[in-house]
Amino acid sequence: MDADVVADQAEWIDVCALDDIRPKAAVCALVGRRQVAIFRPGTAPALYALDNIDPFSQASVLSRGIMGDRNGVPKIASPIFKQSFDLRTGICLDDAAVRVAAFPVRVRDGRVQVKVDVQLDSPSVTK
Repeated sequence: MDADVVADQAEWIDVCALDDIRPKAAVCALVGRRQVAIFRPGTAPALYALDNIDPFSQASVLSRGIMGDRNGVPKIASPIFKQSFDLRTGICLDDAAVRVAAFPVRVRDGRVQVKVDVQLDSPSVTK
């Protein structure tokens, strides 16, 4: 599919109120037909959004992982096999050949919005 066409299909989707995500926690939201894990690592309004499916276990669990950082890189460790993913890019920190999709996320008027191509059926996981 042409990249310009994909970009035109992406839109900001309202997910929840920022207050619905506690600091140092994550939630999973169904955005279109995709499970998106939204992470709020601290009290600052910084948020990250990744596909929720762990490419190693194929389970929908990344929103239930353990947040932290590795050498200053914000990360999530899968609760299944413990591989860590960069919250900013979705790249696996243990195997750079593996990544999950990362989505733009923002807060507008206290609401969390994720930009995702809602036309895609399957999650974007590369292994």
